[in-house]
Amino acid sequence: MPDLPTSPGGVRIERVVTSGTFALDGGEWEVDNNVWVIGDDAQCLVIDAAHDGRGIISAIPKQRKVVGIFATHGHNDHINAVGELASVTRAPAHLHAADRMLWDELYLVAPDGELADGQVVTIGDVDLHVLHTPGHSPGACCFYAPALGVVFSGDTLFKGGPGATGRSWSDFPTIIDSIRDRLLTLPPETVVLTGHGDPTTIGAEAPNLQEWVDRGH
Repeated sequence: MPDLPTSPGGVRIERVVTSGTFALDGGEWEVDNNVWVIGDDAQCLVIDAAHDGRGIISAIPKQRKVVGIFATHGHNDHINAVGELASVTRAPAHLHAADRMLWDELYLVAPDGELADGQVVTIGDVDLHVLHTPGHSPGACCFYAPALGVVFSGDTLFKGGPGATGRSWSDFPTIIDSIRDRLLTLPPETVVLTGHGDPTTIGAEAPNLQEWVDRGH
């Protein structure tokens, strides 16, 4: 993974890779997930608490307070460690309301907060802008940190194309619209930190949009 910038106030990004099962529509797949931790020495946010709450906790120094858990979307492999992580850290969990039906398949209690397009969340001296990018799921969101030149894309955009749309609650034309209108408008040097696999950049992916449209997935 390329070196990621640190803000003047010391906000940095770390990746924790966890492994487990993604289950949807009666199928199950073994997957590796990127869990992203963004913050300074005092506090941090966790993006996509996947599979192994204790493993995520052990990767965060004890002096850092986890002040929030953000989900890019509600598929189980991106939220199935939220309960464990929240019970230990007492951090509130946030999800877009349009993915509540996916959340409810795992949890009996509601998320602590709802993500909304245009919302800005500050961690240290860095602002995270919430971009609602439906298509992979109705409530899929990306988190853009212009000060760091990165966007956390969840399963909306990967190195090589859009996230999968062949399952329930997904739609290919919608994800293409989200990528074209909300992500490819970001500066080309923006680093795309994905929900699975390796990072990419907006500039590397933008020329391929028509190819994705033509292939239809």
